Amino acid sequence: MRCAGCIAKIEGGLRTMQGVVAARVNFTSKRLRIDHDAALDDEALIAAVARLGFTAHLFAEASESPARRESRRLAKALAVSAFAAMNVMLLSVSVWSGADGATRQMFHWLSALIALPAIAYAGRPFFESAWTAVRHGRTNMDVPITIGIALTSGMSLFETATGGPHAYFDGAVMLIAFLLGGRLLDSAMRERAQDSVAAMLRRLPAEVAVLGADGAVRRMAVAEVEPGMRVLVAAGDRIGVDGVVEQGESDADRSLVTGESAPEPVSPGGTVLAGTMNLTAPLTIRATAAAADTVIADIARLMEAAGQGKSRYVRIADRASRLYAPAVHTLAALSLVGWLVAGAGWHHALLIAVAVLIITCPCALGLAVPVAQVVAAGALMRRGVLVRDGAALEKLAVVDTVLLDKTGTVTLGRMEPVSGIPVLEEDRRALLALALATRHPLARAIATALEGDGVSPAIASELKEVVGRGVEGIVDGRTARLGRGDWVCPAVTTPTTGAEDADAQSETSFAWADGAVHRIVLADAVRPDAVAAVQRIARLGLSAQFVSGDSWPVVERLARRLNLFARARMSPADKHEAVERLEAAGRRVLMVGDGLNDGPALKRASVGMAPAAASDVGRQAADLVFFGDRLMPVPLAVAAARRTMRVVRQNFLMAIGYNVLAVPLAIAGQVTPLVAALAMSGSSILVVANALRLRSAAR
Repeated sequence: MRCAGCIAKIEGGLRTMQGVVAARVNFTSKRLRIDHDAALDDEALIAAVARLGFTAHLFAEASESPARRESRRLAKALAVSAFAAMNVMLLSVSVWSGADGATRQMFHWLSALIALPAIAYAGRPFFESAWTAVRHGRTNMDVPITIGIALTSGMSLFETATGGPHAYFDGAVMLIAFLLGGRLLDSAMRERAQDSVAAMLRRLPAEVAVLGADGAVRRMAVAEVEPGMRVLVAAGDRIGVDGVVEQGESDADRSLVTGESAPEPVSPGGTVLAGTMNLTAPLTIRATAAAADTVIADIARLMEAAGQGKSRYVRIADRASRLYAPAVHTLAALSLVGWLVAGAGWHHALLIAVAVLIITCPCALGLAVPVAQVVAAGALMRRGVLVRDGAALEKLAVVDTVLLDKTGTVTLGRMEPVSGIPVLEEDRRALLALALATRHPLARAIATALEGDGVSPAIASELKEVVGRGVEGIVDGRTARLGRGDWVCPAVTTPTTGAEDADAQSETSFAWADGAVHRIVLADAVRPDAVAAVQRIARLGLSAQFVSGDSWPVVERLARRLNLFARARMSPADKHEAVERLEAAGRRVLMVGDGLNDGPALKRASVGMAPAAASDVGRQAADLVFFGDRLMPVPLAVAAARRTMRVVRQNFLMAIGYNVLAVPLAIAGQVTPLVAALAMSGSSILVVANALRLRSAAR
């Protein structure tokens, strides 16, 4: 598939097939989704696609993506064509300098020996695409390119063999090199768009331990687990099924699905979700859904549907290219016929037709977007933003609404103690010793904070973790505890979090058996420049709001601090629906989120952006990824995208202006194929030079 014409051919052809309900092409991933009657088997559908001129196979996770294979192939072809172009141009300079007679002929033959093999190898992407299109009665952008290259090479060889004064091998090789450069840039950008659905499903374990009726435990693939089966999950393992806890008490990290950064306690009768992490103790779970019906599978389907929606944007942007090939063919043919009718010889008329084909080559138009994208992407990378999708900047430039997830996006997604850490060195060393003795996330956050302050742990003995309660041990002959307040000191009722700690996520307690209780409050740290970043988002004319899976008290305080409208307790489907509703109302949404629960919304939004610390699913679903602890890259990226699109529009005007001036000259016979190739190259260089101004776009 090369352009919008290919997409229309596949989708339109399949929809006319009996039993096919719908067909949708995802151009980026080169994937075709067909909804059809069960009576149609795979072989019939593959045969139908083959009759349309394309090769199809059942989708399977490949070790190397199609985009990467294409990029490698284009890079090799570009290297060959660029090397050949440089050498042929050196020989051409000698001819232009006045070489004549036998010397000129020798240089022409040397040029042919270098250029023809290079054209045969480097031009294959265009030749193969053009042949496939013509063989099935259609055309695409590669057809006029192939005709121009073939005619130029053939006429140059004829001129060389008959001792003619002109050969245009340099023009043909340069044409291929510039076209390959533009196509390689586009392919390199698409290579960054990985399959986020596959990345998400990799968060599930491949196998789970199933407890049989006879008490025997056997390993079973997750896909084979059925509702009603009992599954054993060890502490520290990822849960592979949706289910209800039958035995055991533990804490679950549900941030992957819900976005809630604090661990949640689970006990018999509680529900657990596939993809979440069992933190502190073994659990026995009764599965309530088959693998295809779990929450994580539902999210995968939402992301797949949203990804298909993005392909429509690419298709609309590429629709104008359908007119290019027939227009160029018609223009060149009319030039040939017109000059023959005017009395010109076939040789002269054919040269003019070739010049028209070459000079109308869409190199400048083809480079207008990818070169600007690459330069702007480099500028953003230097400011900590990775652009993963080539079309992201174009879409980011027109967004008018920003939806911000809270945990891990506006906040850093990691718990930090905000109050209650003991002051005395003896207490701090004992607290660190207990915190290092458990894998509980709150204890790890405390340990990280104390170690950052240079505290060294005390020597502890008889360390014991009580599941669901905490950890205790003997330090300097005294018993110390870290955990739930009512367990650390049963005589003391743990006070509820007050208004001053409304944005606190969790709390725990530390005490000596004969000492005061230290109530330690932990909160998710807010990014240091969050206020400034939100203010700049507003200055850019964008409407911003929170969409969070956290509880309302946690969200409200931060929303008030940043002066943002907020919604809380939103599921992945709720976020997806919110984006869908805004997009349907004509808004262009930038979704900024970090977790699996944000994946469908990131894919459905016009543009998705995620922090580098996000889950791999969040990063894969996003079009842009930003690094570090700052939120300012979000408005920086929007500003850079707007500057980029201004340059892209300038490039298009330059490319169109070039054609308006150059094409009439070519039709009038004032341009040779060599001059046409040089003019085409000059317009491309002008476009590239203009795009280089974007090196300072991210400011």
